[in-house]
Amino acid sequence: MISQDTIDTLRKADVGVRRLFIDGTQVDAQSGASLPVLSPIDGRPFASIADGGAADVDRAVASARKAFEKGSWSRAAPAFRKKVLMKLAELIEKHVDEFAVLGVRDNGTEINMAYKAEPLSAAGTIRYYAEAIDKVYGEIAPTSENVLGLIHKEPLGVVGVIVPWNFPLMIGAWKIAPALAAGNAIVVKPPEIASLTLLRLAELAAEAGLPEGVFNVVTGRGSVAGEALGLQLDVDAIAFTGSGPVGRRLLEYSARSNLKRVFLELGGKSPNIVFADAPDLRQAAIVSANGIFRNSGQVCVAGSRLLVQAPIYDRFMDELLKATTKLKVGDPLDLSSDIGAVSSAEQLTKNLGFVAKAAEEGARLVTGGERILAETGGSYMAPTIFENVTETMQLAREEVFGPVLGVMRFDTEEEAVRLANATVYGLASAVWTSNLSTAHRMVRAINAGVVHVNTYGGADITVPLGGVKQSGFGRDKSLHAIEKYTDLKTAWINLG
Repeated sequence: MISQDTIDTLRKADVGVRRLFIDGTQVDAQSGASLPVLSPIDGRPFASIADGGAADVDRAVASARKAFEKGSWSRAAPAFRKKVLMKLAELIEKHVDEFAVLGVRDNGTEINMAYKAEPLSAAGTIRYYAEAIDKVYGEIAPTSENVLGLIHKEPLGVVGVIVPWNFPLMIGAWKIAPALAAGNAIVVKPPEIASLTLLRLAELAAEAGLPEGVFNVVTGRGSVAGEALGLQLDVDAIAFTGSGPVGRRLLEYSARSNLKRVFLELGGKSPNIVFADAPDLRQAAIVSANGIFRNSGQVCVAGSRLLVQAPIYDRFMDELLKATTKLKVGDPLDLSSDIGAVSSAEQLTKNLGFVAKAAEEGARLVTGGERILAETGGSYMAPTIFENVTETMQLAREEVFGPVLGVMRFDTEEEAVRLANATVYGLASAVWTSNLSTAHRMVRAINAGVVHVNTYGGADITVPLGGVKQSGFGRDKSLHAIEKYTDLKTAWINLG
């Protein structure tokens, strides 16, 4: 683990002006424009990124297409692609401290979480897909003896990757690694408020031996560079994690352009259901608190709706409040902090708007609900719990993406299922029970891509992540993710 002395040294490192990464080198945006990078730790600028536009996206896509058609990566032997990606994973681990602190300065995630969730997770993801490259086979169809039916798996071509600001390196790797493993060339559009680690990743990819043009990064505003990538006629697919409204626009861009494939991992309003026979109420409360408040609630699978069975409601709420008040909010580059900063002043304002609306609609504030540490200049918010939340309230229906928990009481299993599914989302969920039959019934009944049982979070790269309903479609993680980035080609051969 990183030391406090190392953190304090790296937090002072000069980042300077970061440029686009196109065709294997750093280049300025064609307009020459840039955007300041404000740290949510103290609200101060500490770097700048290029404000890329449509012309820069076109340049990056042209570079990716040229590299793909050249075949130095797309037609390279699996052993070569594996070697390069394994080297990239090693380089990330070599620079793990730099990545971790740079990312925290950019988006405010507490260092204890960021260290594992960002660079170490990304290195593991890239290594996982590198290992898979030479283990993905085509198929032979069961045909008559005078015909040979072959099913080839081929890369799509140019893949656009659009990444959110909460875990840009981890989520970026979930998309970048399988896309590269399959032989595609990529153009990455990082979030404008958290681009620095993905720019650094592109530099290390070149150092690892990735051919020029295979890995491009265009920073800038989503409304400009993101839109341009979505409308680009030479992009074969877009892999996106982010908000529902942006996901809808990407589908529109696909329809308006070349009908490119769009894979969406969108929001969630995940139910965390605690039955009276939960095996350990205290542990369930601690895990539930972490499941909503770590990274200031800025986690797509956050357990933002807590459903507690009536017989244990009061006891569980006592344990939850104890667990919550023990969490220290503070400087995310201080190892003693349990929770860091909200990603931006804009997001903090949005969070506080949800708090005001919840109180207006009749929910009862149990704790938190306010900005704290304002004297630092940073964006910090106290962990917030509301009870007496009903399914019609905004807090039960809309994703906050902040440290705000809504609690509901239920009596029966049937009521828990109804409340759990009373949402347009279906990303994650959890069930706490000692009854194996209850657990299996709930896994089947809850409409979500992930159902945790007696835990919340922690699923590794071996299992898929994705949602149903308006949480999107197309899975990240696991070997299934490679399927998104490949095409099937049939060869029907008459053997005479």
